[in-house]
Amino acid sequence: QLVESGGGLVHTGESLRLSCTTSGRTFSSHAMAWFRQAQDQDREFVSGINWSGEFTYHADSVKGRFAIFRDNAKNTVWLQMNSLKPGETAVYFCAARVELQGSRPILRVEDYDSWGQGTQVTGSS
Repeated sequence: QLVESGGGLVHTGESLRLSCTTSGRTFSSHAMAWFRQAQDQDREFVSGINWSGEFTYHADSVKGRFAIFRDNAKNTVWLQMNSLKPGETAVYFCAARVELQGSRPILRVEDYDSWGQGTQVTGSS
C-alpha cells in the first residue's frame, strides 16, 4: 500500500515536497515514480527513480525544477517540486513496480502495478 502526503495550496514559483511511504518490506526491490492527473486529463508521467536511487529521470516539462529521491531504509520516496506553475494543479500519484536490477526509464501508466490514492496539489497565482 502506497500513501502519499504533502499536497496543498501553493503559489506560483513556490516549492512543495511530496512524500510516498509504504509499509511493505520489499520497497528496495521496486522502481518508483510520480504521475499527475489534472481534471479531465489523462494521467501523465512526472518523475521516476530506479530501485537503488542511482538513476532518475523526468518529464521534459519538469526537468530542472523537480527532483525525485528515495530512502530505502525509510520506505519513502519524495518528489521535490520547485518553481511550480499554475498549470501544474493536479492530483499527484505515487506508483511502484518490481525492479530487481538495472536502470531504465519506465514512463507508462500501465507499467506500474501499485498506486497510491493521490494527493492534491493546487497552484494559485
